[in-house]
Amino acid sequence: MSELINNNQSRKELLKHMILQLHEGVAPEAVKARLIELMSKVPYGLVVEVEQELINEGLPEEEVLRLCDVHTQALEGHIDLSAMKIVAPGHPVDTFKQENRELEKVAKQLQVIFESIDNEYHQYGSATTVNKIRGLFNSLTDVDKHYRRKENLLFPFLEKYGITGPPKVMWGKHDETRDLLKNALHALDMPSSSADQMKLKIEVNLQPAAKAITDMIMKEEEILFPMTLDKLTETDWYEIYQQTNEIGYCLFDPQIEWKPSGVDRTTESAETGNEIKLPSGRFSNEELLSLLNTVPFDMTFVDRDDKVKYFSQGKERIFDRNRAILGRDVRMCHPPSSVHIVDQIIADFKSGKADSAPFWINLGGKFIHIEYFALRNPEGEYLGTLEVSQELTEKRSLQGDQRLLSYRKKESGTEIVEPIETTKNVEIPKAGELINKINMNKPQWLDRSHIKITLDARPLLAQGIHPLERVQQEAATLNSGEVYEIITPFPPMPMIEKLEAAGFTSFSEQVEGLFHTFFLKAK
Repeated sequence: MSELINNNQSRKELLKHMILQLHEGVAPEAVKARLIELMSKVPYGLVVEVEQELINEGLPEEEVLRLCDVHTQALEGHIDLSAMKIVAPGHPVDTFKQENRELEKVAKQLQVIFESIDNEYHQYGSATTVNKIRGLFNSLTDVDKHYRRKENLLFPFLEKYGITGPPKVMWGKHDETRDLLKNALHALDMPSSSADQMKLKIEVNLQPAAKAITDMIMKEEEILFPMTLDKLTETDWYEIYQQTNEIGYCLFDPQIEWKPSGVDRTTESAETGNEIKLPSGRFSNEELLSLLNTVPFDMTFVDRDDKVKYFSQGKERIFDRNRAILGRDVRMCHPPSSVHIVDQIIADFKSGKADSAPFWINLGGKFIHIEYFALRNPEGEYLGTLEVSQELTEKRSLQGDQRLLSYRKKESGTEIVEPIETTKNVEIPKAGELINKINMNKPQWLDRSHIKITLDARPLLAQGIHPLERVQQEAATLNSGEVYEIITPFPPMPMIEKLEAAGFTSFSEQVEGLFHTFFLKAK
């Protein structure tokens, strides 16, 4: 038996089998007990390989996401980190870990308050206690920068090495945490005049949000970081390090500059053959030309010697441009009456007095916005002036939201807007929505005639009363196939999870800023 267990392939198959058991509903504690019995330690690489293989074999990423926390519960404390590489201070992984320590401090402060909420209300009163908790949650929202660095800097490198499943699953957990934090702050905005009311908020809204952050720390430090240190090169890490400042840090300000030995990262723009290389990407000449001519505005570039050097050639031009102006002094491209303005703009740009100059005019019934920008190199030296012109008549009249997919195309000079007919309601979700919970397609079972109870929870919430207990009690009185509806100002995620755990099926939609959530009692 020990020979079988010590074989990596066998251990991987065993781990896969046990994770599938979790998906089939086997209790996490039972699976965890088997892990302890059969394997003293699980190499972290196996966890990633198994998760990726399960997705490749057809297990939906949404299903992996749904049970990600169950996997964590079963594996926590049983992942072998002995082979994890040690990083120097200032390394991106070191910075991530330092941020985690700060997040843990805030979470522990919250836990102390949660466990002594009666004393907090008695000693400091409701307003002071709520403000103290709100301040700590405001600190926790800084985790967004921590997550964005993973999503936009770290995950692309993992994908380059063929690891796509785990980053998608982890990104989904990020979004769940963002929504839980949003719900927690919404709950704190509702009055809580007693410690009992706050206890309910802690259980339903606050505790889940704080726990989601600390659970993610385990996933990062026992699985993600060891894996990335194995896969990424020092050059990869230095590229991540150089771009980190653009996003920022979470509750921690690194003071140590990190540069790996033997890595020379001089950033420069260059053109090689038919490819133009830039610090943030590269284009072929054809791609760059198409991009510049597709952006919805006109651009003209005047170099440091005041000569016209470039103009875009979009399909709809606002002002006439032709190749005859190339190399021409910019003053010669304007009527004599406005040359003094051109002179002033260029002089102020060159001296550093100004960086941009906006104008707008009404021309032939159209609203035209024109803005001049000074171009400078990293040392601040003047490189030239960019003129950007936009026709904004239609955009100025926009109101409300446009979240349903539609296309624009041009036929015979006329622009046609076509709504898209699909079997799904294709709606672009707002950033941070829990897409796997706030569904975008109405299920067949949602028929108004099946709704037996509707509760508008806003008056209760305004009194500091959380509706969860009432909803659980009233939903329990439904017959099979009947539906309970609740209306809230934010997604009731913990309520959804509790009723789903009790056997209900849920669906949520946002209507005019309110969330309508429906619970179907199982037949």
